[in-house]
Amino acid sequence: MTLHHEVRGDGPAVLLLHAGIADSRMWEPLVAHLVDAGHRTIACDLRGFGRTPLEPGVVSNAGDVVALLDELAIDRATVVGASFGGRVALELALRAPERVAALVLLAPGLDEFDASPELDAFAEAEDAMVEAQDADGVVGLNVRFWVERPGERDPADVDPEVLDLVATMQRAAYDAQIGIDAEFEETETPVARRLGEIAAPALVVVGADDVADFRAIAARLADELPGAGPVVTIPRAAHLPALERPDAVAAVVLPFLADHPRAG
Repeated sequence: MTLHHEVRGDGPAVLLLHAGIADSRMWEPLVAHLVDAGHRTIACDLRGFGRTPLEPGVVSNAGDVVALLDELAIDRATVVGASFGGRVALELALRAPERVAALVLLAPGLDEFDASPELDAFAEAEDAMVEAQDADGVVGLNVRFWVERPGERDPADVDPEVLDLVATMQRAAYDAQIGIDAEFEETETPVARRLGEIAAPALVVVGADDVADFRAIAARLADELPGAGPVVTIPRAAHLPALERPDAVAAVVLPFLADHPRAG
């Protein structure tokens, strides 16, 4: 299966892997900055998101990404991953390190960590809504928990257009995935135990108002990835800083890309 993707601009390749509460549409504001700065962007929809359907069977997101790079004749790319897409980026860096020039990890996920009671309660509530086939409940829960974060962030910092877009993307993912018997490819050893093997230069970014678990994961990656510097925190952003604060994210990402131009 070919992942749906859009290529824009010319120059060093930047592959964009979306969050699990989103699809490639989350990258629109950041893509404009990247293209203007002379980069070739590839924004794809992973299986079960956006315009890439989910089929029954085993899903290898990292394998799909390698196939996409092959199709586009891209030997190496800087890989930008948000949340779930950050986890896929780390898997790719282990599976095919020669294809990854550098990593930009925005509130990245990990396949093994100790979840907080807050995150456990969210997951339990989401599972119950999925079991009940309550699509509206699932969408509303995700928008509130990951972006709106009532009681945790200033309401003035929450853009209603961002909430609407995340709701639209999340509903599309629900509709694409519900009732499909698919599972992720298992890795012999969790990525979380192999971070020291990832040699690519890495920039780790997190929103100041994100869920505590993801701020902790960001700190861990900055400490354990050999090529990472200190975590960069984006003020007035929750789980999707590239969508909520694209100017601030671009101000951090573009200098990093300029320092690591080995993509093409």
